[in-house]
Amino acid sequence: MSVALRDYAEAAGPEVIDALERLARPLRGRRVVHVNSTRVGGGVAEILARLVPLMNDLGMDARWEVIEGTQEFYGVTKTFHNALQGVPTAPTERGLAVYDEVNRESARVLGPSLKDAEFVFIHDPQPAALLRHLPGRRGHWVWRCHIDVSRPYRPVWKFLRPIVAPYEASVYSMAAFAQPLPHPQYIIAPSIDPLSDKNRPLEESEVAAVAARHRLDPARPVVVQVSRFDRFKDPLGVLQAYRIARRNLPIQLVLVGGTATDDPEGDAVLAAVREAAGDDPDVHVLLLPPDAHREINALQRRATLVMQKSLKEGFGLTVTEALWKGKPVIGGRAGGIVLQVVDHHTGFLVDTPEGAAFRIRYLLNRPNAVATMAEKGRAFVRDNFLLTRHLREYLTLMLALDSGGAEQVEVP
Repeated sequence: MSVALRDYAEAAGPEVIDALERLARPLRGRRVVHVNSTRVGGGVAEILARLVPLMNDLGMDARWEVIEGTQEFYGVTKTFHNALQGVPTAPTERGLAVYDEVNRESARVLGPSLKDAEFVFIHDPQPAALLRHLPGRRGHWVWRCHIDVSRPYRPVWKFLRPIVAPYEASVYSMAAFAQPLPHPQYIIAPSIDPLSDKNRPLEESEVAAVAARHRLDPARPVVVQVSRFDRFKDPLGVLQAYRIARRNLPIQLVLVGGTATDDPEGDAVLAAVREAAGDDPDVHVLLLPPDAHREINALQRRATLVMQKSLKEGFGLTVTEALWKGKPVIGGRAGGIVLQVVDHHTGFLVDTPEGAAFRIRYLLNRPNAVATMAEKGRAFVRDNFLLTRHLREYLTLMLALDSGGAEQVEVP
């Protein structure tokens, strides 16, 4: 479905749209390219699928490119991902060679598009080495890191740092993630699209039909976690919290996950979750295709509470989605979750399965608290985490880069 910037006026406010159009005037006709490692699966792909068309709607020549790697390459970059989040693991010498070779070949394929671009945003470690294989480039190159790199495993960061240091700037989801680098660093939090199939309002009949298809009892509370099947999302910890809470409450648990082409560990984690769930009829482990956006939307709306009990988290867009739908969130005290779950206001931050179980019981016994948190959560997302704010900050960053780092940029 094609969506224009003006369609966001109702969700974000008409004054926000006017400000974006004014901010984009100096950038009309400029070529912008975003590069990541997958077109489906994960928050980065979801953001780019909506952000790039809006840049075009504002008059820019914006494109989205995807590098293509082998399973061995994605195994290496998954190791990078885990190591950057603190796991003491590192690729082999062969793995590092594979990483460089995929980036070299991708630079050959994408070179014509990238060399002439005036702004290039490279997302995460997978395509980061493109820069070293494209001499003669003329635009502003920015490394956009969506990962929690606050405490990286040093041997891996020592390898990656010389790769990302030559970029003109880098962008992180929160200040705690930034690392010492010889260039300006910016903070831009991710966002959700209120008009996407995953976030737009649904008829109650559609929500009920999805719940019935997955055999959810309409008379009992439902706790939902939506995430890739990744150890850092702690689905086994969510199962443990559910089992503690159900001693006192007749709850149902839904663990919803999808797949991503650049995450080779997902199948093993899914198998572990299914084994731990066993034959409990009130635990629903769902593997959905990457385009099951309306189904995920319906399951989040059917939820009484939403969990995101991550141990590490870049940002956690599933938290944003749940708050936008008026659902209190019980979240792990990790990464960008702490920017969204305002303790006792939009949900609760927890550190253990026992703490999560306590907060499940607390909220399900206090419907008034649930209603108050629902109202606060939606307003908080509207003010801070919609796609229009995200777009504004990208435009501001591009203007800052174009001005050569001037302290003040005049917009006509």
